[in-house]
Amino acid sequence: MINVRRLGHATLTTPDIDRQVAYYTEVVGLTLVERSKDRAFLACKVGLEAIALEPGKGNALSRIAFQVDPDSDLNEVAAALAKHGVKTERRSGISPGVAEAVVFIDPKGTLVEIFADYAFAKDDGRSEGIMPLKLGHVAYRVDDVQKTVNFYCDVLGFRVSDWRDNSFAFLRCNTDHHTVNFVYDAEPQLHHIAFEVKDWAEIQRAAETLARHDIHLVWGPGRHIIGHNIAIYHRNADKVRVEFFCEMDQMKDEALGYFDPRPWHQDRPQRPKVCGRKCGARRRCAITGATARSASFAVIRPSSRAAPRRRRAREDNRESLHVPPDAVSRSAGRFRGSL
Repeated sequence: MINVRRLGHATLTTPDIDRQVAYYTEVVGLTLVERSKDRAFLACKVGLEAIALEPGKGNALSRIAFQVDPDSDLNEVAAALAKHGVKTERRSGISPGVAEAVVFIDPKGTLVEIFADYAFAKDDGRSEGIMPLKLGHVAYRVDDVQKTVNFYCDVLGFRVSDWRDNSFAFLRCNTDHHTVNFVYDAEPQLHHIAFEVKDWAEIQRAAETLARHDIHLVWGPGRHIIGHNIAIYHRNADKVRVEFFCEMDQMKDEALGYFDPRPWHQDRPQRPKVCGRKCGARRRCAITGATARSASFAVIRPSSRAAPRRRRAREDNRESLHVPPDAVSRSAGRFRGSL
C-alpha cells in the first residue's frame, strides 16, 4: 500500500488565468512561481506549492498532487498501484518543484499525481494578501462516497477521521484531521479548497483582506463540528468556494487513536466516529465554550460597507454539511457578506 504523507498542489481550470493569478497573488497572498501562456504555478510564502492554473471552465479540479516519503522509488509506487488494477504513467516536470511523478485517474475521474521529492519555492520577498501556510485540504462531490473512500484508504493509505452519516467522509494522511473530503452528489464536481492560516487572529485579518477587495463571505466565521477548525468561506470570480481555517483537530499519535484534547471537543477523548445530522447541536460554542444551542457560532461584526447576502449564505451553509441544519437556519441571517 502507498502511504501518502501530504497534499501537494491542486490544479484548477479557469477561463481567465490572468484574473485568477491576480486573485491568488493579491488576495490569497501566494507567490507566482512560474508563468507561461497556458499555465501558472503558485506557492505559499513558506515554499509549498499550492495552486496550478490552466485554461478551461471555472470551478473545476483537473489534477491533484500528493507527496509520499522522500526518496521513495516511484517504480515501486507504480507497481503497488498496478496490484490494485490502477493504470499509471510516468511524467516529468509536473510543477517547478516536482521533477518526477506517477500519475493515474482516481475513481471520481481526477488525475492524481504522486511524487516523492520536492524542491521548495523561493520567497519572492513580497508581503501582500492573506499569505496562508499551506493548501490544507480539497473537498469533492462524488456519486459514490464509499467507493472513493475505499480507494483512498486501501490504495493510497489514508485513514478515516469522521463520517457525517453515510454521505460525507473526512480523510487524513498525516496529523491533520482531514486532507481530502468526499460528499455525496449525483453530479461529481469540486466542493471547495481550503488554506490553513496560523491562528484565529489571521482568520480575522483574512476577513478584513477580503473586505478590502469587496469579496463577500458566504459562511463564517465559525467553528465546524467535525474537525473543529475555525473557518471562513468565500467564492472567487470563478465561483470556486475557498476556505481559510485554523485550529483543526490533530491526530498526533495514531496508536492512541484520538485527537489531541481541546476544550471545545464534544467527546472525551475525541475519536473518529460517525456523526449524525444533529451531531454537536447542543455542544460547546464555536469559540467561547458556552453550551447553549444559540451559541453555535462566533460572528465578527461586519464593516459599515457590508451588504447582506443572506440567501447565498444559506445556500452555501447547507451545501457545506459541516454543521447541523438547524444551526445553519438560525445563524445564516446574521452573516454579512463583505467581511
